Amino acid sequence: MEQFDPSAPPPFKIADIRAAIPAHCWVKNPWRSLSYVLRDILVISSFVAIAVFFHNSSWVWPVYWAAQGTMFWAIFVLGHDCGHGSFSDSTNLNSIVGHILHSLILVPYHGWRISHRTHHQNHGHVENDESWVPLTEKNYKTLDAPTKLLRFKVPFPLFAYPLYLWTRSPGKSGSHFNPYSELFAPNERRYIATSTLCWTLMVVNLIYLSTIIGPSLLFKLYGVPYFVFVMWLDFVTYLHHHGHEDKLPWYRGKEWSYLRGGLTTVDRDYGMFNNIHHDIGTHVIHHLFPQIPHYHLIEATMAAKPVLGKYYREPKRSGPIPVHLIDNLVKSIKQDHYVSDVGGVVYYQTDYQMIGKKVE
Repeated sequence: MEQFDPSAPPPFKIADIRAAIPAHCWVKNPWRSLSYVLRDILVISSFVAIAVFFHNSSWVWPVYWAAQGTMFWAIFVLGHDCGHGSFSDSTNLNSIVGHILHSLILVPYHGWRISHRTHHQNHGHVENDESWVPLTEKNYKTLDAPTKLLRFKVPFPLFAYPLYLWTRSPGKSGSHFNPYSELFAPNERRYIATSTLCWTLMVVNLIYLSTIIGPSLLFKLYGVPYFVFVMWLDFVTYLHHHGHEDKLPWYRGKEWSYLRGGLTTVDRDYGMFNNIHHDIGTHVIHHLFPQIPHYHLIEATMAAKPVLGKYYREPKRSGPIPVHLIDNLVKSIKQDHYVSDVGGVVYYQTDYQMIGKKVE
């Protein structure tokens, strides 16, 4: 039996996938989208009330931190949908809701929206992708030991997101807060200034709140859940592009296309969290068609699978808690260090010296 080559140009076009998806999957219902926002905000508010009421109980805080951090991640996903325009057909509604949700969790809405758009437009491209971009061997060899430790040793990469917002990835420069960053075109600067202002106002509000309830309680109510949210974000976004059981290609030059790059993304099953974080694990179709609302992604994926064939990698079924994905994460971070400086189709390679293993 001939072995499947995931880097081979697919025998179908993106129009074939689009045609297989039912027409209603493309329809955005702003009221349905807003109902998810209301649901999540009510849950977050309830968690705060419960934690404050039982604040002297030793058991409440670990449970609260895990649950609230997960809900912060959930509203990030809804803000992410606003950025893609899959929340509604109204640019104004998307911008207002996106700013509210992302500012609440210290994400600059437009700054991240634009860089994330760059990620989708260049997914799977070694040089031009924006999110969890592989290092070339040349750039990898310039990293000092502390940087390698932070990037390739769990749990440090799970806290990378705030640093990424300020400095981007190694080998790239710019900031999501700076209107004059190379991330943004001149006509986008006013958007970045607006989002940075909203972010600043949220920081000011948190500082003011700390003078009322005290920094210790604020850290418990907001600080720890924020870092749980960051871990969720880095965990999920990394595993959507890394850590599959079979090594997947990255492209450059003429070998790259939007379709081939999108087909390197990976769907994941997060068990009971699938619904909580709005089916973000249904990622392949989302990457190819980010304008599809999250509540249609499962149906759209099922319709597209016959067209995708072996280019779609069925996610491993999860129990209620996706503990199986921890192994995927750890193995990938340990082994996927850099790609070749040359070649149109490349795969991750391992620095065996760094992991203390001899090359066989």
